[in-house]
Amino acid sequence: MRGQSRLIGRRLAQIIPVIVLATFVVFGLLHLVPGDIAFTLAGENATDARIAQIRESYGLDRPFLVQYASWLWNALHFDLSRSYLSNEPVLNQILHRFPTTLLIVCGALSISLTIGIPLGILAATKPESRLDAAVTSLASLGVAVPNFWLAMLLVATFALSLNWFPATGAVAFAKDPAKSILHAALPALALAAGGVAEVARQLRSGLIEILSSQYVRTLHAKGLSPAAILWKHGLKNVSVNLLTVIGLLVNRLLGATVVVEAVFAIPGMGSLIVHAAINKDFPVVQGVVLAMVVVVICMNLLIDILYTILDPRVALK
Repeated sequence: MRGQSRLIGRRLAQIIPVIVLATFVVFGLLHLVPGDIAFTLAGENATDARIAQIRESYGLDRPFLVQYASWLWNALHFDLSRSYLSNEPVLNQILHRFPTTLLIVCGALSISLTIGIPLGILAATKPESRLDAAVTSLASLGVAVPNFWLAMLLVATFALSLNWFPATGAVAFAKDPAKSILHAALPALALAAGGVAEVARQLRSGLIEILSSQYVRTLHAKGLSPAAILWKHGLKNVSVNLLTVIGLLVNRLLGATVVVEAVFAIPGMGSLIVHAAINKDFPVVQGVVLAMVVVVICMNLLIDILYTILDPRVALK
């Protein structure tokens, strides 16, 4: 228990530097973008005085480090400023759109594990067989197929041709859970292709290594059944590697939602940050980046805690 507490304490101590570094880099890159948002807000026929007034009112005339320090201080108090375009609090926009993105990511992760784990187990228990070759080929195809191409194919087939699913948009889960899941089904499938392939490949590789070890051969010699060896020893030993794959997969799915949400016209975090970046709405971009960083950090922290449960030796390192 002490080992787990120390591990969690070390991870929590790393959170602040990671958040500061990530937000500082994004803040700096945004300020390198050509153009001035003050001109956009002022309008085409605005005078220099009006432009200067807008820059002063939004703090754009202050030095870069002062702007960043002010933003970071306000963010620590859950104030992510307001959108330049809509004047709506950025935190409200994130809280409104994040559940939609979260539903798609969770759906894609569930599909990846539900399909990828059985495929990886089947391939590992029959190495060098036709089934193994088929799973390996399918996994390679899943990694190679672009998310946006698969998303457009799913829309054309299951939404426009068969009319089984809605082609665009989203419904809040709290408003109508059934319709919300129906709208998220195709985006989740488009995201899950690479996840299924990655889970199947990594699980197959790990299980084959374990099942071919001297330790497992000894268990066979003692008369233990193949099923018991697989479930009690194989999957238990490979579970830590599988957790690593899941953690990396969640991070990748969050990034890939930008493309998928654009194809399905979904009002989620991906479409929010794309629209804000195009229109130089810097507070929204910075707020979304901060939210994504926090989600990734929380996911990594959860994975670390699960590591210590599955393998207590991790907490002692």
